[in-house]
Amino acid sequence: MTDPLTLLERLNRPGLLVQAARFARAEYNRSRHLRRLFAAADVPGPAEAALKLMEVEAGLERARRERDASYSAARHVVALAALMHEAEILKARRSDAQAKASATSPLRLAM
Repeated sequence: MTDPLTLLERLNRPGLLVQAARFARAEYNRSRHLRRLFAAADVPGPAEAALKLMEVEAGLERARRERDASYSAARHVVALAALMHEAEILKARRSDAQAKASATSPLRLAM
């Protein structure tokens, strides 16, 4: 499985869309927005949510580029804001895991 953070780093979207998503993060509610974006009752974990959001966002990006009449800029902004939020959670978890690993490495050497 590909690392969601690596995939997120490769995204290249218009600056205005990204800026709008950054502003939207202030009002972002993970539970409410993910349920709405996925049309599901349950909220997945950050890694699974990031991968699903990438699929949703890819569809929105395709519709935007094709100038599809069903394209919703508001939904695209919410999807990008959600991706940014999930990326922050994943980065924090990665940092915590790395800190724990480095803290326990001397113990591994002693055994």
